[in-house]
Amino acid sequence: MGGLPAGKVDRGEHDYADWERRVDAMAVVLSQKRRLTVDERRRAIETLAPEAYDELSYYERWVIALGQTLIQRGIVTSAELAKKMMEVQKRG
Repeated sequence: MGGLPAGKVDRGEHDYADWERRVDAMAVVLSQKRRLTVDERRRAIETLAPEAYDELSYYERWVIALGQTLIQRGIVTSAELAKKMMEVQKRG
């Protein structure tokens, strides 16, 4: 983060969880539809509190960034996002 040492990076291949694939696909579609840019996603990730950045996984950071950007752009509201999150959690 911000040029700080982060330890060794595992460059080996690994399987992705289904939710990680969905997050990646959502980011691609939103970008293709010009609903958000890579720069917006990066900025949202870079503005996470250092503790959150350290605790969240790579795609968890993406989820936060996508949600924040969609709210900022007025594509979804906080209430709509919260409602959907509750629906998904109940499926759990």
